[in-house]
Amino acid sequence: MEKATFQGGTHPYDGKELSKSLPIKAVLPKGDLVYPMSQHIGAPAKPVVSVGDHVLVGQRIAEAGGFVSANICSSVSGTVKAIEPRLLVSGAMCPAIVVENDHEYKTVEGFGQQRDYTKLSKEEIRKYVQDAGVVGMGGAGFPNHVKITPQDDSKIDYVLVNGAECEPYLTSDYRVMLEEPERVIGGLKVLLRLFENAKGVIGIEDNKPDCIEKLTELVKDEPRIIVQPLRTKYPQGAERTLIFACTGRKINSSMLPADAGVVVDNIDTVVAIYKAVCENTPLIRRIVTITGDAIKEPRNFEVKTGTNYAELIDEAGGFTCEPEKIVSGGPMMGMALHSLDVPVTKTSSALLCMSKDEVAAMAPTACIRCGRCVEACPSNLVPQIMVEYAERFDDEGFERVGGMECYECGSCTFVCPAKRRLTQAFKQARKSVMDKRRSAKK
Repeated sequence: MEKATFQGGTHPYDGKELSKSLPIKAVLPKGDLVYPMSQHIGAPAKPVVSVGDHVLVGQRIAEAGGFVSANICSSVSGTVKAIEPRLLVSGAMCPAIVVENDHEYKTVEGFGQQRDYTKLSKEEIRKYVQDAGVVGMGGAGFPNHVKITPQDDSKIDYVLVNGAECEPYLTSDYRVMLEEPERVIGGLKVLLRLFENAKGVIGIEDNKPDCIEKLTELVKDEPRIIVQPLRTKYPQGAERTLIFACTGRKINSSMLPADAGVVVDNIDTVVAIYKAVCENTPLIRRIVTITGDAIKEPRNFEVKTGTNYAELIDEAGGFTCEPEKIVSGGPMMGMALHSLDVPVTKTSSALLCMSKDEVAAMAPTACIRCGRCVEACPSNLVPQIMVEYAERFDDEGFERVGGMECYECGSCTFVCPAKRRLTQAFKQARKSVMDKRRSAKK
């Protein structure tokens, strides 16, 4: 099959060889578990437990704070120790439920119970996904029950499973595709039951030929599912570029994928949907890549949500040296950390620990008008013009030149020979515009 792709993008060093060869290792938390109320886009969840309450694995400890919100379930059994503000990877403080682990892992009744999704109605499937607190696990954490409830089911003709995993160093989705391919396909089949007119497409970059081969073999007798090889290029896994590569359709910042007849979920989200619907298991675990040249034993770990990041470093053998930079996520779109005292959440994907902070060592210089940022931009924008408005805090001008079409992939910053902090400026400008829009609505 022809390899699909998009215009623009770049080819950073991927670093995946550090962690891709070892199987996922399940680890249990040692200390208290911390569950922030904001682990998703939308309204924060609201605690439904009190200090002193005893909770079980799979028990709902916080309920969605609105339609665009998500439930939160406990990943351990134990006692609610506190409900207090705790630090997030963003540096913000957020109300969180702290559970003291009793290390017994007693579950709620029916936990893990098998269900036949073919005997469930659409409403039942969506309710199970909502009850389980499933959110998008490849990005910002959009509540999944909202995503799979468009205005008209019949107008969805593609369900895309994002197996690109284009972010350098990350290999968690790669390992899941190799180790749990039946759950990946099972989750997609659950989604296709919701959308009778849809075709299922699993998009995988061609640097993962073993995944392409394995999943292609497993879906050979599935008339509604295909595996689509994708050219290895960053940011192939971004929602808009994936949609264009697999369907030829385009969306912009004012549209949802459903407006183009598409639903998109990443690999681990589809597995979470399968577990929620077919195995009565809420979203209480993440596969996290612990990697970088400052890590002794890079690997992927199956981690219970609420686990402290510092524990994951220990599981990976500790540091080879004191890292100059630690990033939550990958090098292109991740967030630098100043503390490891933060919890694993539904949207945690990786810890990248680097012995040298090469970015900080590069002082930016004046733009030389080379146009490389324009060539790399997957949204066909002109970053060298956008940044002039962003640095002047001219939000109207930034919007006028298409700034809100940027999705902060970092390609422009990566290719810039002047080492200008383009993406950082765009991130601040976009936040300012969105804050003003919210204020205007209120």
